[in-house]
Amino acid sequence: MDAYIVIGNANTRKASVLRSLTGCFNRSVREILPLDAAAPLRLYARVGSLQDTRTAPADFVDEAARTRCSAVLCCLSPNAHPGEPGRYPDARAYLDHFKAAGWQLRSIAVLGQNHGGVRSPVLRQFHLAPTAPINVTAREVRAHFHWQ
Repeated sequence: MDAYIVIGNANTRKASVLRSLTGCFNRSVREILPLDAAAPLRLYARVGSLQDTRTAPADFVDEAARTRCSAVLCCLSPNAHPGEPGRYPDARAYLDHFKAAGWQLRSIAVLGQNHGGVRSPVLRQFHLAPTAPINVTAREVRAHFHWQ
């Protein structure tokens, strides 16, 4: 499974960016055309950070597997859920779980300042995302993900 991740604190407009990229309101399967491919990518898109929607890492891996998609796009909070940090950990723990499940992290977009300590060669930070027009941020994230 290829993973495209959006990380950001509350009010960094993660859900708005994801909706702009996919047209998905909550969760749905979409076809996205990568820049370097002739065939579309079958993508499972999930709006809302997994911590805020109380979805544990293993539960999300299972949920994504049921879609029979080759890629997933989801949002993460950089920090653990304050009420249940063991069940809904920080972004790094989610990414570690995804990698352990055999997922390949294709691109990570961080909206705002807080990357939660995540380091990766496929990470790009969008510092102005909380205040820039949403179409501008979505365009920049789409380019970072190498999508048409």
